[in-house]
Amino acid sequence: MPQGKIKKLIRDRGFGFIIDADGKEVFFHQSGLAGTTLDALKEEDEVEFEVEDSPKGPRAVNVSKVG
Repeated sequence: MPQGKIKKLIRDRGFGFIIDADGKEVFFHQSGLAGTTLDALKEEDEVEFEVEDSPKGPRAVNVSKVG
């Protein structure tokens, strides 16, 4: 499973962005979180996730905090 860090959280809109190990930015929505909540995450947290295609491009799903 790919890993990365939370780059930015937009809590009031329910989404954020992850920087993966290759330096690419991946969008995620709070509906794609697994075992955590948006409120429990903060920028720079290490996460693991899966990437799926969406109509607007790649997005992270099954996002969970590492550790």
